[in-house]
Amino acid sequence: QVQLVESGGGLVQAGGSLILSCAASGTIFSIDAMGWHRQAPGKQRELVASITNGGTTNYLDSVKGRFTISRDNAKNTVYLQMTSLKPEDTAVYYCNAMGVLTHTPLAKKDYWGQGTQVTVSS
Repeated sequence: QVQLVESGGGLVQAGGSLILSCAASGTIFSIDAMGWHRQAPGKQRELVASITNGGTTNYLDSVKGRFTISRDNAKNTVYLQMTSLKPEDTAVYYCNAMGVLTHTPLAKKDYWGQGTQVTVSS
């Protein structure tokens, strides 16, 4: 079984920075892509950033230039460095691992983390 464990959320003032991390554990052969989504109260979950195992990144327009996603393939870990945070970035941030190929059982599936709260005060 694969588990995604997130850390790094918290309360920060506007203009501040946070780094989120998410580590995937289990009998993993490979992960096609990893990403971060967020969901604010009363809003739909949206993709914030993603990165493939080849390093190709994709960002939500509103976070471009402020957030940076990176990945350590050897550790099956993805990071989201968030700078110049704004109150509208307040949300629960969820880690997502896409196309996870596991050894036991032999299967390829997507997995989600439990979410970590990010609150940006004005």
